[in-house]
Amino acid sequence: MTPFDPNGVGLENGNLFGLPCDRDTAEIIVWGIPWEVTVSYGSGTAQGPQAILHASPQLDLYDFDNPKGWQQGIYLAGIPDFIQAKNDALQPKAQQIIDYISQGYDPKENATITATLSEINQECQALNQWVYSQARSVLEQGKKLALLGGDHSVPLGYLQALTEDYKEFGILQIDAHSDLRPAYQGFEFSHASIMTNILKLPQVTKLVQVGVRDVCTAEVETVQQSQGRIITYYDPALKTQLYQGATWHSLCQDIVEHLPQQVYLSFDVDGLDPKLCPQTGTPVPGGLELEAVFYLCRTLIERGHSLIGFDICEVGNGVWDGNVGARILYKLCNLMVLNPSPSI
Repeated sequence: MTPFDPNGVGLENGNLFGLPCDRDTAEIIVWGIPWEVTVSYGSGTAQGPQAILHASPQLDLYDFDNPKGWQQGIYLAGIPDFIQAKNDALQPKAQQIIDYISQGYDPKENATITATLSEINQECQALNQWVYSQARSVLEQGKKLALLGGDHSVPLGYLQALTEDYKEFGILQIDAHSDLRPAYQGFEFSHASIMTNILKLPQVTKLVQVGVRDVCTAEVETVQQSQGRIITYYDPALKTQLYQGATWHSLCQDIVEHLPQQVYLSFDVDGLDPKLCPQTGTPVPGGLELEAVFYLCRTLIERGHSLIGFDICEVGNGVWDGNVGARILYKLCNLMVLNPSPSI
């Protein structure tokens, strides 16, 4: 092969962005998790990692925040077929439960439904454990990890792995939903319950949510009763402040002020205006522009915070969705290596 030319045509070499690196030489390892078993509306996000991979060689590699960021090496460890196969087998079973509950029935009154629900919860827990194991392997090598969903349930094992390296850290969540429902639709590890499960980790001292605009009363009450552990910037309130003359710069300064030194970013793309990722699983009108999110992340770095990890979830299987998802991934990889933070 000829030497890699960052100005040339993107290589279709099986790696993200066509970069010429492997697991040993890359500083950032990426796992795609093709999992959307508990999806409760649109499907297709299990193909999100593949859509991002397919689009990624089309990106030019100059990044305005980190012009030589590509040199760090970004390597796709895999999009496991066995996870996709398990997802495909379990998703119809989960849909049976969702349909049953949607008709007003109690799953506890049906032995078959109860057994299926238990099976799915066990399999979701097994996925969490697999993600945890892979995360620990990456972190113990002194590398950084990014996860690509799949639905928003996939990063729990990664967060559990980070608690062994950081005695405290915060979560910055970009999302249209709070994801604070306990065991939504009976699924202990539902995509709608991810933040409930993450907050069970005592090392997570702060959760700051941005862009939320589709939320139930109980979730609002959970935020209100959290004694400041959860700070939610609801999209309608953000828009009102912007319409009244506030600047996004000032709002970003305020948002970042609530976060501790070490920050994990959980990016559900339905937090964006749905024109950007129209095939996401649960699109909601309104939302953030992509550059607004990048400005927020840039503010985080400029204020001296460290991005210790991230996930990108709910990217749909459309060509445009993959394009946007790839750009999010590249930007966050280039920001994550700035202001590195030592573990405990």
